Amino acid sequence: MGQDLSGLGVKELQTLENQLEMSIRCIRTKKDQLMIDEIHELNRKGSLIHQENMELYRKVNLIRQENAELYKKLYETGAETEANRDSTTPYNFAVIEEANTPARLELNPPSQQNDAEQTAPPKLG
Repeated sequence: MGQDLSGLGVKELQTLENQLEMSIRCIRTKKDQLMIDEIHELNRKGSLIHQENMELYRKVNLIRQENAELYKKLYETGAETEANRDSTTPYNFAVIEEANTPARLELNPPSQQNDAEQTAPPKLG
C-alpha cells in the first residue's frame, strides 16, 4: 500500500493527506450521528419502560388495596359468623396481611403404635 506513495511529490502527498483527513472527519461525523441516534432511541425505550413500570406499580397497589378490603371483609364476616354460632372446630386460622411472610410447613413423624395394634384388624360395629 505504501509502495505506491514513493513516487509522489510533496504537493501530491499533501493533497492525499487532506483527502484522508476529510474522509476520517466524515467517518467520525457519521459515527457520532449513529451514536447520538442510538442514545436517543435508548432514552426513548427507557422512558417507555419507566412508564410501564409506573403503570404496573399502580396496578400492584390497587390489587393490594383490594386484598386489604377483602381481608377486612373476611375478618368482619368471620367475627360475625363466629359470634352467631358455636364452633366445634378447634382450629383457628388467621389470614396474614403480609404476603411476603414465609410459611413453615413440617411433617410430623408417624405416631408410634404397638406392633399388636398395627397388625390387628380394625374393630367394626
